[in-house]
Amino acid sequence: MGKGIFNGYTGIIVLINVVAFIVYLILQAIFGPIYIDHLLAIQPFMILQGKYLWTFVTSMFLHVNIGHLFANMISLIFVGGFIEKLIGKKRFLYVYFIGGFVASLFFVFLANFFGTSVLGERFFGNPMLLAMGASGAIFALMGLLAVLIPRMKVLVFFIIPLPMWAAMVGLTFVLWIFSASFSLPIGNTAHLGGLFVGVVYGVYLKIKYPRKTKMISQYFGGN
Repeated sequence: MGKGIFNGYTGIIVLINVVAFIVYLILQAIFGPIYIDHLLAIQPFMILQGKYLWTFVTSMFLHVNIGHLFANMISLIFVGGFIEKLIGKKRFLYVYFIGGFVASLFFVFLANFFGTSVLGERFFGNPMLLAMGASGAIFALMGLLAVLIPRMKVLVFFIIPLPMWAAMVGLTFVLWIFSASFSLPIGNTAHLGGLFVGVVYGVYLKIKYPRKTKMISQYFGGN
């Protein structure tokens, strides 16, 4: 799937994320991680006060550490290049960036409205929590694939073979339950927001282009 991705927008986005991570580390070293994180990561409490609105963009291109960056970029390389060929470069960009924006909206509003109790915080995050990463946008891409090619086999965590639709449902909710159980900082609500965008757009494409999407599903998924 990742063959030739550096000839398209996927490779450019990966490169921007890598460069942004290096710049982020340099800025942390100069100004300190607390100041830079509050300046560039998205925080529900601040967003609802109308502050730091640029973090809707900056947070999409930053990652907490090298492991976080690596996991997201590997996923993007495998999925992004494939989707660019499948639906075209412009549609890929729309899904990616709208998915990332809506993912941030889900994170902000669900944390503010449901994250004020101990139980709510476990499942929806804390309004004071800072977040960054490309996973919301990537979940939008994978949600799109789950609708267009639901039976295409993928390896979850590069180990478990599952049809695409089951992989996305399972990955979303397993991560959610796992992070809630152990209080891990995973952006589950952002994943849900991105997934929502991908699924909605996938349904739209199936309604507007029934013949083409059926051919795609049959060719790649065997259904």
